Amino acid sequence: MSQDPPPGTITFGSDTTCDLHSCPVEWSIYGYRPSLAANVIFVVLFAIAGIVHLFLGFRWRTWGFTIPVLIGCITEIIGYVGRIILWNNPFSFIGFIIQIVTLTIAPVFYTASIYVTLSQSIMFLDPSLSRFKPQLFYWIFIPFDIVCLILQAAGGAMSAEDTGSDQAGVDISQAGLSLQVIVLVAFIVAFGDYMFRYIRSGRASNWGWRLTAFFSGLTTATVLILARCAYRVAELKDGYDGSLIKEEATFIVLEGVFVFLAAVALCFGQPGLGLKREAVERRKMESDSDDVEINPFGPRV
Repeated sequence: MSQDPPPGTITFGSDTTCDLHSCPVEWSIYGYRPSLAANVIFVVLFAIAGIVHLFLGFRWRTWGFTIPVLIGCITEIIGYVGRIILWNNPFSFIGFIIQIVTLTIAPVFYTASIYVTLSQSIMFLDPSLSRFKPQLFYWIFIPFDIVCLILQAAGGAMSAEDTGSDQAGVDISQAGLSLQVIVLVAFIVAFGDYMFRYIRSGRASNWGWRLTAFFSGLTTATVLILARCAYRVAELKDGYDGSLIKEEATFIVLEGVFVFLAAVALCFGQPGLGLKREAVERRKMESDSDDVEINPFGPRV
């Protein structure tokens, strides 16, 4: 274990006097040098996920879903570039600011797409089974999503001021993450109630593989983001002096892997796959049914 920094040594902030050549990595805010390999892999993975979502957006013209997800992927890429900067210099103030803000807020864009899409799903399936108008998913959950975004971004910026010990900024970030957990749980309960009523009505027995994959993807993404947010709340519980924030392996799994898997799951939660395609096939079946005539005298000549 390294000794405490000597008087006059600034280990964090825009005026830091430390780098890898002059200070041990244990004096940095995370206490470790971020893995170059892991962060490069995440940059590549989120770039691939973004390209796939862009292709699906063009394929199905589902820009209301695709654009927030793309912003989320790009924000993740920027965040992991920030961690690559920290690999080069764990005392880099710029690197810290980039990754703490972007990686904290990125999943908010994914949840925005989820809220909008599942609201559309209720309209597609059967709005009469909903306890309230599907449009309320827009007017309740999207504004809360924006509030979460503002709190997390502002808190991330504030907590990095001066020495990084500004507890108010950490508290604001934690408030934004905690609110996101609460909103996600409320959303899961509200939509889960609708799906229970829908399944109990017997209509789900006609689902094809597309709708099954569609709802499985959205459900998986929601649960993964919820788990990630719960982790980040626990991580910030003791501010930057806590033990959890200094565990890189936990961060890689519960932040990096979970959010990437959520981005992959949202490929299956594409409205074009579950809603547009299903609607096209449904209309085709109805059209074919209307064209069938029972003619006891045989086909017309």
